[in-house]
Amino acid sequence: MIFQNEPADARSASSTKRNLILCLLLVAGSLAVYNTVSQNGFVNYDDDTYIVANHNVQAGLSWSTVRWAFTSLDAANWHPLTWLSHALDYQLFKANPAGHHYVNVLLHAINVVLLFLILFGATGRTWPSLVVAAIFAVHPLNVESVAWASERKNVLSMLFLLLALWAYQSYVRKPGIGRYGIMVVCFACGLMSKPQVITFPFILLLWDYWPLRRLSIGSKSAESNRDGTPSFSWLLLEKVPLLALSLTSALVTLKAQKSGGAVRSVLEYPLGVRVENGIAAYLGYMGKLLWPVRLAAMYPHPGNSLSAGHIAVAALFVIVMTAMIVAFLGQASQQKGYLAAGWFWFLGTLVPMLGLVQVGHQAMADRYMYLPMIGLLLMLSWGLADWAGGHRFRVASLAGVCVLVLGLLSVLTYRQVAFWRSSESLWSHAIAVTKGNFIAHVNLGETLINHGRTEEAAAQFRAATRIRPNDPAAHLNLGTCERRQGDYASALVEDQAVLRLTSDKGLHAYAFVNLGSDYRHLKDYARAKESYQAALTLNPETARAYIGLGVLAQRDGQFGEAAKNYSRAVELEPSDVGYLLLAQALQQNGQAAASQAAWDQARRISPDFDHAQAAVRELQTQ
Repeated sequence: MIFQNEPADARSASSTKRNLILCLLLVAGSLAVYNTVSQNGFVNYDDDTYIVANHNVQAGLSWSTVRWAFTSLDAANWHPLTWLSHALDYQLFKANPAGHHYVNVLLHAINVVLLFLILFGATGRTWPSLVVAAIFAVHPLNVESVAWASERKNVLSMLFLLLALWAYQSYVRKPGIGRYGIMVVCFACGLMSKPQVITFPFILLLWDYWPLRRLSIGSKSAESNRDGTPSFSWLLLEKVPLLALSLTSALVTLKAQKSGGAVRSVLEYPLGVRVENGIAAYLGYMGKLLWPVRLAAMYPHPGNSLSAGHIAVAALFVIVMTAMIVAFLGQASQQKGYLAAGWFWFLGTLVPMLGLVQVGHQAMADRYMYLPMIGLLLMLSWGLADWAGGHRFRVASLAGVCVLVLGLLSVLTYRQVAFWRSSESLWSHAIAVTKGNFIAHVNLGETLINHGRTEEAAAQFRAATRIRPNDPAAHLNLGTCERRQGDYASALVEDQAVLRLTSDKGLHAYAFVNLGSDYRHLKDYARAKESYQAALTLNPETARAYIGLGVLAQRDGQFGEAAKNYSRAVELEPSDVGYLLLAQALQQNGQAAASQAAWDQARRISPDFDHAQAAVRELQTQ
């Protein structure tokens, strides 16, 4: 086993000092390329769900937040530690995005250092370990995981996976229930951060083969082999508790994603289409690793538009590479085991993200390579190191190439971070580098409409409906544009289309709120009330529905009922308009002191009090 043959320099003081310096350099490099992330804001890509509009997260760390985190299936996921990390961030930084972003960067830097130390500890080889960690630190494919505040779950789950792998290496060196228990706890924490680490037991089997050399190909199923390494049956038994955790996590994740409406139906994406896209994705991910340009926050699913030739080339590549590596196993010593370990790491850890169970509308995503890329980097780094051997010219040439590549990757990463500065820059870039990206058009349209650029927003939503006529989000937002332009009948048509086109409860709730506004403008007050109530049935925390019900009650002279609805609205989403409406209803209900308190609160939190008063007057005249 590798730990029984560690080189002397790996245990020396000079080696420790050198590794400390290298770790500091890795941290400095990571912080340098991601430094400008502190200038980035939140984006309209899950940041509202996870941070900006999540009142549970904004409550900070408390027992109620902990209880919610461990019982919630919000965002179509069960990841309580991710929720708690966001709650801690909000307690520390409030709504300042710089703090939230920089915590991601720090977690990424820690992951980089851990990766280096784990590889060095398992192999005793400094420079291949350093190259893997350095490329991982500055590769542009990782920008999405680091510069996107909501993707905290990716860097956090990776942290716990690496800690679990480190604990496993400690357990292998000196077996004991304590070390094994630490590994299990770290793995469980990883699953509670993001289920992408579900393949950890599979990773450990690869790690047993290389670099730990606990698994010999063709070994007999006995209590132990003659060379002292455990048998394959023992290695499998060793992973049973971890497999149980993986299975449990998979079941909980499927339940969460189905309840959240995130899983796409077989009618939308048939199984054959999913398999074809998954095969093509392997080649696509390798291409982006080697040539990381034209990266985007969303790569739209191609549906059945992939050509047979494209699928055949991708499938042939994967099959040939796999066959060559399997054939190589029987001919080469385990000194070359990094080829099999790296290749099957890449293939295996990508399986949960290939879309065989399709979640969302993406064909692939940069963030999905955060874990799988390590396998390919192992193959590349150790392969080049073995090629260089002890030849000075090769070593010098390779060192120069590595420095150049790291420099280019750093520049690309620095540039990619800038695209995440705002929603407008993010989605404008995505539209520029992809084709038929209806989601990018929708999200850019939402950004524009939030900045009052209604005509520009409507153009984006219409572009989205041309690409994908049955996309509910495009129709929902196009309805908002029509409503702002005073065309309530057209808005009604668009909002009703949303109910037909999706089963997503969140979108249905939004659509019913909008329908309530449409009917209210069209003076069909009975249907307006029914729509608001339907929204609350789907989501009892829909603040806009309470505002709508309050306006209707106030119109009918039911001032106490109106105040009750407004109170609930500002409890869920405090706003200057909500407090002004509450103050007005309380005044009309004869509660002068409470009315003044609500008025004062509106003034305290309002960024533009005159604009808020105008919005209230507009609501009252409809």
